[in-house]
Amino acid sequence: MSLLSPAFDASGLRDYPHDWAVVDVETSGLVARRDRVLSLAVVVLGPDGEQTDEFSTLLDPGCDPGPVHVHGLTSERLRGAPVFDRVAPRLAGMLRDRVLVAHNAQFDYDFLAHEFARAGAVLPVARRLCTLALNRRVDPPTEDLRLGTLAAHYGVRQVKAHDALDDTRVLAGVLRASLREAARLDLPLPFVSCPPRQDPRFAPRTPKTPCAYRNPGRLEPGGPLVQGMKVALTGETLGPRAELERQAVEAGLNIMTSVSRHTSALVTNDASSGSGKARRALAEGVPVLDEPTFVRLLADVRPGTPHERTRASDAAIPSPATPPTTAPAQHPDPKPAIPAPPGPAQPDPGPAVSTPPGSAEPAPAPATPPRPVPPVRPVRPVTGDRPLAGRRVLVLGGTHPEAVAARGRVVELGGAAAINLSASVTDVVLLAGGERDRRMKRITALAFPTHGAAWLDAPAIAPLPRQGGTPSAPLVLPRGGVVDLPQPGGSVPEAPWTVTASWAQQTSCEIDVVAFVVDDDEQVCFDEDFVFYGAPENPGGTVRLHSDGPTEQTIGVDLAALPPSARKVVVAAAIDGSLTFGDVGAIHMSSGPGPSAAPLVQATLDAATTERTLLLAELYRRGPLWRLRTVGQGYDRGLEALARSYGVDVAD
Repeated sequence: MSLLSPAFDASGLRDYPHDWAVVDVETSGLVARRDRVLSLAVVVLGPDGEQTDEFSTLLDPGCDPGPVHVHGLTSERLRGAPVFDRVAPRLAGMLRDRVLVAHNAQFDYDFLAHEFARAGAVLPVARRLCTLALNRRVDPPTEDLRLGTLAAHYGVRQVKAHDALDDTRVLAGVLRASLREAARLDLPLPFVSCPPRQDPRFAPRTPKTPCAYRNPGRLEPGGPLVQGMKVALTGETLGPRAELERQAVEAGLNIMTSVSRHTSALVTNDASSGSGKARRALAEGVPVLDEPTFVRLLADVRPGTPHERTRASDAAIPSPATPPTTAPAQHPDPKPAIPAPPGPAQPDPGPAVSTPPGSAEPAPAPATPPRPVPPVRPVRPVTGDRPLAGRRVLVLGGTHPEAVAARGRVVELGGAAAINLSASVTDVVLLAGGERDRRMKRITALAFPTHGAAWLDAPAIAPLPRQGGTPSAPLVLPRGGVVDLPQPGGSVPEAPWTVTASWAQQTSCEIDVVAFVVDDDEQVCFDEDFVFYGAPENPGGTVRLHSDGPTEQTIGVDLAALPPSARKVVVAAAIDGSLTFGDVGAIHMSSGPGPSAAPLVQATLDAATTERTLLLAELYRRGPLWRLRTVGQGYDRGLEALARSYGVDVAD
């Protein structure tokens, strides 16, 4: 049976001749290692876009079906359905030697990989394509990138949302239309190579209990232990080490796996052992205790100060219609300063506000414990001196400093600086040599407006055409810009928050996006709160890495589920190899409530020339509120050194 409409144009498929297996799963929850697949559907397409096979089934998960109000699959409906083992052979045959396609493909892929692993088999998929990531590259004029929104935009009929078979048929139509648009723009497809997700290295460890108390600082000579003190152990112990750590945790201490300047004490029976922890303790002046002394002090641990727990009643709840506002910040300069290694959090600049031109900046908040902030008075963007507001400008050519300066000027004029060609680009600026960029052939064919460098001095622009469904432009933040996250109905955003980083599609090196969940001391509580390609989620599942393509990765953060000790989530990027961000160019960052939602903010972050790691953004608490700050600061050192600066114990 063919699902092609009479008006279907297969030209895009001829540009990307692959066999496709379009997949959708409905699940009992959101965590693949724990939850189960309740129903699945597969539609197989040939290189010409014609459907060659179709399969769908309900499944008996052997557990509670979860959110029935979402998928409508009750235990009664699933009773008598086959278990996954029964359908695995047929499913494997449909997936083998084809590109797996799904909307938010890592979700479907992870669930299928775990189900195949439970069945004692391997998911036979070598590559996948996410239609979310593909449409982020195409950037169609839609309010968001949800499947129903894209279906309406591309003229694909949707009958029953959250029905696996109908969703898969709709997605097949969206894929065809998206490929046609990608071919029109000459975009490479964001294929992802698929490792075996059932490999043990991808299985997060059992969650540890975060310490409930704030770090009171160093152990004073002859003084008592205080709840919240960070204590590390090294070397052989007289008794079972696990028992010693258990007693310390039960007493309210924070047992760390590494030593930093924030460590309260190091416990060792051989201070001259020369271990890495002992050397670091000596260098940082951390007090050293032997085991008998530590055990004696454990008998009288003094009360500490609990971490503040956010209360929804304390939050200033802006109206959903209120636009985001930003704290004053400098415009990006061509050569960002290289900061010192992360240290204690600096005082927040206060409530997010905009400063009118010519007025004094608000005084910074005093260095006191965070308090609930007063309601933010909405400040509408001023467009009189922002002639590029609502426009997206792609800069081509020039030296690295010249391109950085040009993108900074675009932001200064109220526009967004693009790094890749997409349907949302409104203007192209050609610096010296820009006419030789390989994208110019497509830019000329599609008649994108092009300008010389002098255009940025006093841009003359034509009004933008208005299309139905065109989204509101995300707020453009400069480096160092701050925005309050919207909180409709609570003190934290209801949806998992995402920070997506993307870079030039011609990049010749691998870039890894990582996240650190840190406390008041800017240190991880456990090594497992370092999220990266080898450990793509932390033990509690509150922070996840989504690999959306070779030039795009996303960090998803469930802010509502983070423990009170988690004061900040730092998102960074690191280059694997000898190249630097000077070779790569700018990183585009966007952030919003969920992978399919329209981004709330965006920024184009330029490093200097020699950096190998780059801090992109911070999600951090300000009293009962959560904020996002763009950073854009780089380091010459590699990822291992950056991880150590946040307290991660990286093996030498």
